Amino acid sequence: MTIIAQPLTADAFAPFGDVLELADRDSLTINAGMCQRHHDLAQLDFGSGRAGISLFDGKPRRFPYELDLVERHPEGSQAFIPMNGVPLLITVCANESGTPGTPHAFIMRPDQAINLHRGTWHGVLAPLDRQGLFAVIDHIGTAPNLEEHRFDTPWIIVSSQPETPL
Repeated sequence: MTIIAQPLTADAFAPFGDVLELADRDSLTINAGMCQRHHDLAQLDFGSGRAGISLFDGKPRRFPYELDLVERHPEGSQAFIPMNGVPLLITVCANESGTPGTPHAFIMRPDQAINLHRGTWHGVLAPLDRQGLFAVIDHIGTAPNLEEHRFDTPWIIVSSQPETPL
């Protein structure tokens, strides 16, 4: 079972979350003309809790990547913002009656970020080729907010451009 990781685009990722990147829409000039604000790019949702900001320092992964575990957070959305210029492998699955469906894989460029919708099945943090530091904005609260699922047979993810190093 092989999946080809595609470049991350807002349209392809829309069923699972928001892509945060520079866009012409909803752009405002601020700070006496010295800054462009790309406004309201994600729909944050924290259920019964509050927003928190954490730092995730992830060990590098490489292709082919074996996807055997996904998780979801029923109490809130989860945004990943790169801090050290490392691309990120993102795997997501549609929810099918409480379990993850067939995975989709995307490669997030260092100039992009994502916000996973509340309850979206997704793979664990997978920075590509070197250690990755990410700011994560997610739910902080007392309600249980982690469900995990292990696939009986792992999915193998390969790059859409295997000859091009990341």
